[in-house]
Amino acid sequence: MTKARRGIYAAAISPFNKNYRLEHSKLTDYCSYLLTDGGCDGVAPIGTTGEGASISIEDRVSLPKSLCDAGIPCDRVIVGTGNSSTPDAARISKAALEYGYVNQLVLPPFYYKSVSDDGLYDYFSFMIDTINSDKLRIYLYHFPQVSQVPISVDLVVRLKKEFGAIIAGLKDSSGDFSQSAAFAQATGGIEKDFDVYPSSEAFYFKGIDAGCAGIISGSTNVFATFVQAAIKASDGPDSKEFKKVVEARSFIGGFNLMAAMKSAEANRIGDADWERLAPPLRPLKPEEKQKLYSGLSEIFAN
Repeated sequence: MTKARRGIYAAAISPFNKNYRLEHSKLTDYCSYLLTDGGCDGVAPIGTTGEGASISIEDRVSLPKSLCDAGIPCDRVIVGTGNSSTPDAARISKAALEYGYVNQLVLPPFYYKSVSDDGLYDYFSFMIDTINSDKLRIYLYHFPQVSQVPISVDLVVRLKKEFGAIIAGLKDSSGDFSQSAAFAQATGGIEKDFDVYPSSEAFYFKGIDAGCAGIISGSTNVFATFVQAAIKASDGPDSKEFKKVVEARSFIGGFNLMAAMKSAEANRIGDADWERLAPPLRPLKPEEKQKLYSGLSEIFAN
């Protein structure tokens, strides 16, 4: 039972059938691709990019067995387990733990807004007490634009002080690097074994300098190999390889990220079913897809 390795993670997209149920074997095959030819050090399935909030409880509880059966290494997975229902969040988390997926990305309960740090503390402490395992490693999930329930620095410090190694890190999807740096500074970052992951590969080098552990990004479903090339480049953040990373991330920002990543995968393997998103999300329009494919072709050609 090992804490997740650090590095470049893809917030993996999720394949659905016509009834919007998760296609487990298709997802595990996709995770295997990301961890090999896709250039990723790890994968973070059924998070925001993976439409985790739209996936049935049954599928979320049964996915860890599928990942295990497919041989997806536990230390290369940070699986999404948060839920608006606190008991369901604990149930999903327990199921992941049963199959060795101890590293879990936990979104706060997101239906009620303007909640207190004390209320969020109750949620996380209930999960931890219910699961009752010192193997658990929680990565707090700060995504205020979507959840409308921010994770404060004070709450992070409080949880870390109370639960120690169980509070293993945090994904910061705010898009504000100063916030990522604040989380790392308040906790000591990787020097104190607290792994902060900004959500944009454009922040990679700044993040490493600030004590972050890597990145967890939706666009590394497509661009992880670019990031790895930039890391290997002798001039790092000043390299032409990193300039390509920044340009690619900027380009993809002109689309709905989930729809764009799914269209890119559908195009890569010739499977239009990958374009299916769970309601209320919708696929790219034909003209948007054409713009996406044209732009990606140019990016990969250069």
